[in-house]
Amino acid sequence: MATGRFRSDRGLNTRMVLVMFLLGALYVAAISIVIAYANVSPVLVLVIAGGFFAVQYWYSDKIALYSMGGRIVTPEEAPELHGVIDRLCAMSDMPKPRVAIANSDMPNAFATGRTPQRAVVCATTGILRRLTPEELEGVLAHELSHVAHRDVAVMTIASFLGVLAGTVTRMVLYSGMYGGFGGRRGGDDRDNNGAAMVIIVLTVSMVVYAVSFVLIRTLSRYRELAADRAGAMLTGRPAALAAALTKVTGDIARIPTKDLRAAEAFNAFFFTPAIASGFSLSSLFSTHPSLQVRLTALDKVAAELARPL
Repeated sequence: MATGRFRSDRGLNTRMVLVMFLLGALYVAAISIVIAYANVSPVLVLVIAGGFFAVQYWYSDKIALYSMGGRIVTPEEAPELHGVIDRLCAMSDMPKPRVAIANSDMPNAFATGRTPQRAVVCATTGILRRLTPEELEGVLAHELSHVAHRDVAVMTIASFLGVLAGTVTRMVLYSGMYGGFGGRRGGDDRDNNGAAMVIIVLTVSMVVYAVSFVLIRTLSRYRELAADRAGAMLTGRPAALAAALTKVTGDIARIPTKDLRAAEAFNAFFFTPAIASGFSLSSLFSTHPSLQVRLTALDKVAAELARPL
């Protein structure tokens, strides 16, 4: 369900529900196997799960801003940035998020926060310096679409389920290595059970991580296309967003590799991914569609807007 006048995307909603169902099933299966085969308390698992989820869900905005070195700015400190967001919020009939700036030459922007009322939209100094007002409006409309569709909360939960399942299985593995598996059995039986448990836990952990990795990135790529479309439809200027995409992607390629690698863990939040040259997980399973795919989709939006009513 979208907030304000951002169009609800049926394809996005369907994929969100499907991926969340699959991730939830994966999570439940992994934890059930751990509880069934390992000498671990279900209460302990639930406490750990609840703690991790609470921190990640309730403090996602603070964690993201801290990770990127962003700070909340007032309208007096950043009048042009606030002006664009004020105009877009009025056009979309949605509450205004907090506005932040990250002091980084990397041209990028991101939105975070579990609800539209708790949202933060952050732009780097690099993107503010490089884009025209129309291009910046297109980028910020894209980010506000993420807020309106609650993408941040959905992706936070989706990522959490996969990571937590893998973390719990590894926790059981480490506890078994130091505390021993096999309950009250002794001698060879205990050693054999311990070895079997190590294999089970390692297998579950690897499967959980691999499947959740693919599912989350599939969802992430589609939500980026949906945000491009919703933002372009709101402003009525898909060409401006396409120009911003082209400019930002080209300029990111000139950012020092060490800076890009330091930011790769944050790629799922960015307007465009910060991908260093050479092999990386980001280039193997990207969180974003390719530039050409996004430009082609925006061309279709432009043609749709150009058709007479």
